[in-house]
Amino acid sequence: MKYIFIIPDGLGDLPIEEFDGKTPVEIARTPNMDRLASEGKCGVAKNIPRSMPCGSDVACLSLLGYNPAKYYSGRGPLEAASKNIILKEDEIAFRCNLVTIFDGKMVDYSGGHISNKESSVLINMVREAFRDNLDIQFYSGVSYRNLAIIKEELISHGRGKLRTIPPHDILDEDIEPYLPSGKGSGFLKDLIKQVTEVIKDSEINKIKVDLGENPANSIWLWGEGKSPIMPQFQSLYGLKGAVISGVDLIKGMSVYAGLNVIEVPGITGYLDTDYAAKGRYAVNALDEFDIIYIHIEAPDEAGHNGNRMEKVQCIEQIDEKIVGPVAKAIKERGEGRILISPDHPTPVIKRTHTRDAVPFLVWGTGVSPDKVETFSEKSCATGKLGTVKGHDLIKKILLKEFD
Repeated sequence: MKYIFIIPDGLGDLPIEEFDGKTPVEIARTPNMDRLASEGKCGVAKNIPRSMPCGSDVACLSLLGYNPAKYYSGRGPLEAASKNIILKEDEIAFRCNLVTIFDGKMVDYSGGHISNKESSVLINMVREAFRDNLDIQFYSGVSYRNLAIIKEELISHGRGKLRTIPPHDILDEDIEPYLPSGKGSGFLKDLIKQVTEVIKDSEINKIKVDLGENPANSIWLWGEGKSPIMPQFQSLYGLKGAVISGVDLIKGMSVYAGLNVIEVPGITGYLDTDYAAKGRYAVNALDEFDIIYIHIEAPDEAGHNGNRMEKVQCIEQIDEKIVGPVAKAIKERGEGRILISPDHPTPVIKRTHTRDAVPFLVWGTGVSPDKVETFSEKSCATGKLGTVKGHDLIKKILLKEFD
């Protein structure tokens, strides 16, 4: 049996007034998702435990079949692993966003969706500025998503547990109340100021301003953590697995889980990603792997942008260029199952993540239909599979029969 999990990051949403109270997936043309929903079984998944951070790190760990309450240790070390950086015992990894801050407000969590090339130049400038400090290391990532690895002793002073906030949670807010707090916060706030001085007046930022783009004039440190200890996916589920994703977080998660990463040219982790290539590479990998996770970041980015039409367009691209070809390939093989589930909602009106349950469908061999006819938040809530904890989803999908 072959399995494909399709994870449209942030697809879940809330009713939008301009859509007459419908959500983006209800407005979008999704004939393939609707067909699979009507031929399969549906439900809603709670991928983020109540007490845990509300992000893709926790939610996607759930969808990989790992209980995040047991295995989650922070976002930073997962992204570090994608670059083959396995932390030493005395190191802590932080996500290091390039951001836009004006007049003390978080204007843009992505530095104007800075390109990989521009981001690399800025991070190299920072690395050069700190070249004599071996206790702090900076690494380029994808676009605005970079890393800082810091020796634990540098952030060991102060009282209370260190607390950091994702920049996409504080858009248009004064940053002062959301700067790092607790143990180590003084050092981190000073580090942010030092790096800001290095990059704010760079030639890249001058050009971005001239072009009317948001400059990447500061950094934001968050998602700190140490290396997790996780069992191998194949030892847990007896399946040889792989992932397709344009973001380091998912790739790094795969390193710890022992999943292969399928590199796909043209995927960006943004709205301009090559959707068709993701579907094509997944289909081509079915002979080699038992289970393939396809992660698509674009709906999440559209949600953070607060752009309802961008989100509709992303969902339509996923339906046409990923869901359709993948379902066709599974049908032609005569055996296999597909799960479609967002990791978490990223409502357009909120522009950040929420921990609400997300719609999911299961389609394929041995899955008889329930009464759901379309794929949406509202319709899937009436599905026969009910409400499921995210990390239990894979166990259901591996069952021989659903009835």
